[in-house]
Amino acid sequence: MNEFAKQHLYQRLERTTDALCLNRMDAHWCKTKEEALALVKTMLPQNAVVATGGSMTLEECGIIDLLRSGAYRYLDREAVAPEERGAIYRQAFSADVYLCSSNAVLESGALYNVDGNANRVAALTFGPESVIVVAGANKLVATLEDAVARVKRVAAPMNTMRLSQDTPCARCGVCAGIHGEMHKGCQSEQRICCSYVVNAWQRIPNRIKVILVAESLGY
Repeated sequence: MNEFAKQHLYQRLERTTDALCLNRMDAHWCKTKEEALALVKTMLPQNAVVATGGSMTLEECGIIDLLRSGAYRYLDREAVAPEERGAIYRQAFSADVYLCSSNAVLESGALYNVDGNANRVAALTFGPESVIVVAGANKLVATLEDAVARVKRVAAPMNTMRLSQDTPCARCGVCAGIHGEMHKGCQSEQRICCSYVVNAWQRIPNRIKVILVAESLGY
């Protein structure tokens, strides 16, 4: 990326963090995923009960490795059998800190997320005392319509491929409801787009912390 492209990206990140702060989220941006990891460490009290949503971004930043370091009481969903994960999802609501990424971050200062089980969007919205959202610059969008399109064209197809889900978007690379309303899609038993949430103005200031990274991370 040349210097002009970097400068333009940094301007977008600055505008977006300012807009998120106006909506009473504690927003920051970093140039690299290593800086993001260091910032996350400052937000995690020693021995805190910590839970996460499924996230390639957290993996790529080294945050999952950090949580497994032994410094925290990590409710690790990957460390239990699939039939036991429901209990982990419910325990996450009383966690001290919940970490996840976002399907899209609106430059106007909102988060847009779509879930299959709804455990991530539920914990993001209510429950854990503190929520940390880490998102790469590839998640930035100008409008809600752009956010909807991003999920249908990018996030959903790539995540269904990653999770080996039998859905139309995994097979053809785009949502079956691409030309319909936000909620339009397939009727697959393994559909991952079932609950749609926009987080904007927050009643509890700074409960949600957002770290944007000037790199492409996750899907």
